[in-house]
Amino acid sequence: MLGQDVFAAAQAGGHEAVALPRAELDIADRESVHGAIAQARPEVIVNCAAWTDVDGAEEQYEAALSVNGTAAGYVAAAGAAVGAWTLHVSSDYVFAGGKREPYLESDAVAPASGYGRSKLAGEREVAQAAPGSHTVVRSSWLFGANGHCFPRTIARLAAERDELRVVSDQIGCPTFTGDLAQALLELAQTRPLGVLHVAAAGECSWCEFASEIVAASGADCRVSPCTTEEFPRPAPRPAYSVLGSEREDLAPALPHWRDGLAAYLLATREPVA
Repeated sequence: MLGQDVFAAAQAGGHEAVALPRAELDIADRESVHGAIAQARPEVIVNCAAWTDVDGAEEQYEAALSVNGTAAGYVAAAGAAVGAWTLHVSSDYVFAGGKREPYLESDAVAPASGYGRSKLAGEREVAQAAPGSHTVVRSSWLFGANGHCFPRTIARLAAERDELRVVSDQIGCPTFTGDLAQALLELAQTRPLGVLHVAAAGECSWCEFASEIVAASGADCRVSPCTTEEFPRPAPRPAYSVLGSEREDLAPALPHWRDGLAAYLLATREPVA
């Protein structure tokens, strides 16, 4: 999702962009990473590659860690070797989720899942590999027009069922990748050092998000709340992972999540014949 949106936004902005999908570059292969970056000699690297299967990371933690942790360090080190700035995308899952007000960049990290631990490892690998030339961008609940995401799944299920039960006790910031891509391009220009929180404005539960999606789809489907305990998953999720920023002068402000959803729906609308 995010990689395609960043590439499209970079091209639209007149930048010379090189996009390397996994079929062309496995970031877990250190020699391949250094070779590809040495050949491209970019000014900025935006690392959108990640292991995103949260539940799968519980059973395959070492595999998730190799991509989200070790490989992130390879990318940053290869960038530093050619004088490039690294923008690394991280996650709200580095936090435990016990707060009831937005997490700031200086809040203590305490990931509760294997996925969260792997993303935190990536942040630390990047900072170590490129200590003077990196920005770690934590974002939240990403959804986008390219690939699998929550709105696409909910819209499909709403067309098939009379009722959906969706978790109502997990709160976050659903963030449209089209909006985050534009923010990453801005950060590619300003290049602030360290950690920044960049997520959609506002907050909601998964149930509230699903209700908005179903309403927009026009499906005759009822959305009912349930608790996390009623819908167990292999990996624990933060109960509250809303992101705020204490570096507002450096962190781009994104539109409200409802505006992001409207932009997603516009981008995924079937063309009129």
